[in-house]
Amino acid sequence: MESTTPRPVCAKEALDLLNCAADSDFDREKCVRFLEALRSCIQEKKVKKFSLAEQNRAEEDQISKGKH
Repeated sequence: MESTTPRPVCAKEALDLLNCAADSDFDREKCVRFLEALRSCIQEKKVKKFSLAEQNRAEEDQISKGKH
């Protein structure tokens, strides 16, 4: 049986907003819609704080192995 990793709360909305902001064809109106979707998700799920702990751990592992 394949195990699944739980998806962080509001991950899709956060990723959509970040990718929109990073897009070379920046579309402010589109990004505002993503921001509003993220804000709505945060309020609905009662999120208090976000963390990039898993990413930070992976970066620390790469640095400790000399792969930066």
